[in-house]
Amino acid sequence: MAHKLVIVESPAKARTIAGYLGQGYVVESSIGHIRDLPNNAADTPAKIKDKPWGRLAVDVENEFTPYYVVPRDKRDHIKKLKGHLKEADELFLATDEDREGEAIAWHLLDELKPSVPVRRMVFHEITKPAITAAVENPRELDMDLVEAQEARRILDRLYGYEVSPVLWRKVMSGLSAGRVQSVATRLVVDRERERMRFVAASYWDLEGTFDAGSGHDQRMFPARLHSVDGARVARGSDFGQDGALKKTGGIVHLDRRRAEELVAGLRDTTYDVRSVESKPYKRSPYAPFRTTTLQQEASRKLGMSASVTMSVAQRLYENGFITYMRTDSTTLSGAAIGAARDQVRELYGAEYLPDSPRTYTSKVKNAQEAHEAIRPAGDNFRTPAQTGLTGEQFRLYELIWMRTVASQMKDALGQSVSIRFGGAAAAGEDVVFAASGRVITFHGFLKAYVEGTDDSAAARDDQETRLPNLSEGDRVTAASLAADGHETKPPARFTEATLIKELEDREIGRPSTYASIIGTILNRGYVYKKGTALVPAWLAFSVVRLLEDHFTRLISYEFTAGMEDVLDDIAGGRRDRNTELAEFYYGSDTVEGLHPLVNGLGEIDAKELATFPIGGDDSGIALRVGKYGPYLEGPGDDGAPAGKRANVPDDLPPDELTLAKAKELLANPAGEEIELGVHPDTGLRVVAKNGRFGPFVTEQLPEDAPKSAKPRTGSLFKSMSLDTVTLDDAVKLLSLPRVVGVDEDGQEITAQNGRYGPYLKKGTDSRSIDAEERLLTITLEEAQRIYAQPKQRGRAAGAAPLKELGNDPVSGQPVVVKAGRFGEYVTDGEYNATLRKDDSVEDITLERAAELLAERRAKGPAKKASKRGAKKATAKKTTKKSAARKTTKKAAAKKS
Repeated sequence: MAHKLVIVESPAKARTIAGYLGQGYVVESSIGHIRDLPNNAADTPAKIKDKPWGRLAVDVENEFTPYYVVPRDKRDHIKKLKGHLKEADELFLATDEDREGEAIAWHLLDELKPSVPVRRMVFHEITKPAITAAVENPRELDMDLVEAQEARRILDRLYGYEVSPVLWRKVMSGLSAGRVQSVATRLVVDRERERMRFVAASYWDLEGTFDAGSGHDQRMFPARLHSVDGARVARGSDFGQDGALKKTGGIVHLDRRRAEELVAGLRDTTYDVRSVESKPYKRSPYAPFRTTTLQQEASRKLGMSASVTMSVAQRLYENGFITYMRTDSTTLSGAAIGAARDQVRELYGAEYLPDSPRTYTSKVKNAQEAHEAIRPAGDNFRTPAQTGLTGEQFRLYELIWMRTVASQMKDALGQSVSIRFGGAAAAGEDVVFAASGRVITFHGFLKAYVEGTDDSAAARDDQETRLPNLSEGDRVTAASLAADGHETKPPARFTEATLIKELEDREIGRPSTYASIIGTILNRGYVYKKGTALVPAWLAFSVVRLLEDHFTRLISYEFTAGMEDVLDDIAGGRRDRNTELAEFYYGSDTVEGLHPLVNGLGEIDAKELATFPIGGDDSGIALRVGKYGPYLEGPGDDGAPAGKRANVPDDLPPDELTLAKAKELLANPAGEEIELGVHPDTGLRVVAKNGRFGPFVTEQLPEDAPKSAKPRTGSLFKSMSLDTVTLDDAVKLLSLPRVVGVDEDGQEITAQNGRYGPYLKKGTDSRSIDAEERLLTITLEEAQRIYAQPKQRGRAAGAAPLKELGNDPVSGQPVVVKAGRFGEYVTDGEYNATLRKDDSVEDITLERAAELLAERRAKGPAKKASKRGAKKATAKKTTKKSAARKTTKKAAAKKS
């Protein structure tokens, strides 16, 4: 029986839409892309392998014609789709309405070669009214969008396949370069370079609590020193990265001595209020979410990485809970505005609803305003409680729902006040203190939603500070006054949220690609995470140095941003795809192309690329990026230039590799022994050395000792170092595990130091203790009190938590760090997530633990291995001429 065939990208979306369309429709998924450029030589069509451009699978000599293949794991699925198509009387291509979705639709059209009418079906949300409207109002395939996506794919192929081999030869095999990923890596490296150049500066001021007198309800209030003799007191923003003041005129730089002298000189001072400035405070709602703002806010509030956020949002979209999640628009449809206003009226009252709807215009360059912002699906919003969602899907939906509803609420209103009051110090200086406050009289949209901040020290929009109602001429006294020291801080490392913001601010890449870009630079080992911060590996320094020296234009922030304009112009039909690709690859009179650049590189000193002097060239110490990781090379004891080597710990950030740290590592390289003396009880020689898991002490067994004999060893406490450890320290460490005593039940209790920290052991029952030093001093009574405490029940009850972090923002359950068979892990009782190599029990935060748990939830069940033996793919070649290709594609799209 004939039917209408609808093809979408994902099985989940197919199931939801099938339920809305009912009988007469067969809804299938393409399961993502159904064909692409070949990824390896085995998939490359035989007829192009001997071509000069065969490895690219792009005919750079003939209008950059791409050669597509169907991946092996998609061939059976294509057969299935063709089988459904044979029985269909109409084909609906219902992939996403963006460039990638348009390209998938065209690939389906070109691969399936339908002989029935073809419709392009588009929608922004998966609800029954939206799907019904999409079926009734199809459009033609947009070939400009297809051309733009194909241009992007070819650009990325040319860049990666031409530049990556240079990295293999000159840096390390297996590396990759990417048009946007390399620029994102450069951003992270540039930030680390800033931190490495940074020189800390100290500055002081005074802070105090002041008393407005008994006539005021708000009597006590805080204030900070503002100026001395008319010169403003220096603050952090007045210092440059070199540690010096940017300008000295009109600014006084207080040191500790001067600040403490002022405190002493102000002990008996009474202050006169010199000015009171009061002005209205107004804060308007935040715009509804687009892709990047959703990723940033989910990172701040839910601890989700960009990839996890997009994965969860994808499931919400496919199951009909939110609109399409890849958008750079903040526009809401009329129906969505009406739904949001209805909920404001119902949930908060008419007094929170503005007289007219709020409209938002995206500030993103070339934003596609035809798309909507990310919002709850439907013409009537479901509250989070009405969705039936749980876990991370509930949390993310709630975030989107709150933001959308808040966007249609009234402004927050209040009053901000700034007070200046001054007096004379004993030495005659005129000092002025400043206090600022804010009172919110009407919370407006803040009643529903308050945006998070990337700076933990920044005030939230709903934060209030109340000040007494003072007038000019009033007098106040100091209840307490103290000198307050500060130190400037280096620029903060990027987190996923702030890197996404930086990429968007620089107009590099597209919002829909940011999650995959960050995932790529993490997976390639160019960047790793320390907590939530993105830290560049030394390998990234070598790669970025090569690209900056020899591919300056291609890794330029301005050039990469400009390519997005070019692709937007191709999508809008304002530029020709082939002309732009030709200039990028072959160059022009004013621009050097990629191909001549790669072929004219000349000699590149690989050793120089991989060498980074530490502490200046005069120190003689350099870090080198080697095949097996970074290592230090420095002068030997005999003065030889490269007499010593030492590995660099994987988790040591580049900005922490100071000259002093480098000398310490060279002085105690892994494997070298420091003789401490002879053990007083055993008579064996005791040495200290660095090992894979850190510094330790051990006894040296005699040469005739049995092979089965093992020397006693003991890890150094965190408070110890190889430079200071003594024989007495070593004897104590070698005494572990120590018998604490025998419990009332006759079982022996021992104190031991393990890989995961200090603990007590009684039979199979282990309990963590809070400090390594207590291993040597803890008494039987103290141990019994620890064992008297209730312990967590369950499978892992034998091991006490190493650390308690708080409640998970997704599940709401307590998160703890535990030691498991395969290392430390975090758990909320439902999901376990192993700590990465850059995480430590001491430094891990709730935010980082929540991110690990969210990534674990997103993985779902393990995938089964795919079957082997699939047939080879058939190469698909597009028509040679761009104009002919457009005509052919459009004709196929319009065919009826």
